[in-house]
Amino acid sequence: MKYRIMIKILVTLLSRRKVSAKELADRYEICLRTVYRYIEDLSAAGIPIEVTRGRYGGISISDAYRLPAGYLSSEEYDSACNALRAWAAQVNDDAALSALEKIERQKKNDRRELTVTGNIIVDGGVWGDRGAFSDKMKACEKAVDECESIRIDYIARGGEHSTRVIDPHVLILKRNVWYVYAYCHSKGDWRTFKIGRIKRLNFTGKHFKKKSISKEDIPLDFFHSIEDMCDVTLEIERAALADAEEWLGVDSIEPRGNALVCDVTLPREGLANKILSFGGAIKVLSPAALADEVKTIARNIYAGQ
Repeated sequence: MKYRIMIKILVTLLSRRKVSAKELADRYEICLRTVYRYIEDLSAAGIPIEVTRGRYGGISISDAYRLPAGYLSSEEYDSACNALRAWAAQVNDDAALSALEKIERQKKNDRRELTVTGNIIVDGGVWGDRGAFSDKMKACEKAVDECESIRIDYIARGGEHSTRVIDPHVLILKRNVWYVYAYCHSKGDWRTFKIGRIKRLNFTGKHFKKKSISKEDIPLDFFHSIEDMCDVTLEIERAALADAEEWLGVDSIEPRGNALVCDVTLPREGLANKILSFGGAIKVLSPAALADEVKTIARNIYAGQ
């Protein structure tokens, strides 16, 4: 126990500019005398720990001290820290924050409350979200970790409301949208639920035995089957380029002569309405059936139907 706490204290000192003895005592549930004894042991082991008395005092490690060279490459540190920081911010996960402390390279820079740290921010919620999405994310993660069934009120894309009991097995981030892959009791089969479409979520108190699932078992192409997809060629006006790039991806749009053209495979469902949402800035070059559908909807709108 002693050495485990000493390692935790060392990790804390490596990740913070300065820490008070009282904070260490409270955090690791030891007395102040024990804190100073552990600090002396760490100093005796060759770690350059400084103890400053007074109002602005505290315990710190010399700026010259670092973890052994080669422990992780700079790129490995940055990648691991950014990913963990983003995940911890998304689900408010104490375990992720603890792991971040253990691997984060100490920069020893003063931090301010409103400064955004890290290079990656993950936010799967909608604009204006006041934490409800993060709460649902954390609840889903807890259900996955503890193998507890949850009851959800779910609103499908078509507007259908349903209440289901599901056994969450894994969280999926696809195309910047979070999903939970779960066994649905009412359907008696596996389903993928968009977390943003969960209206309410409650724990049932009932636990399930988690099934072994590999990546190949999860339908990562769950958006649409091949039969539901459509090969499309679109001509895009420059006025709509920015919005089209966000929808189709910057790499899919290329100049052809004086026009901007995109060859892409898209889901059929709602495609005509999506194209019409650009006004007249996107023209369907093929297939002809899609172009006709867009024209029909436009005529109906014009006719007031």
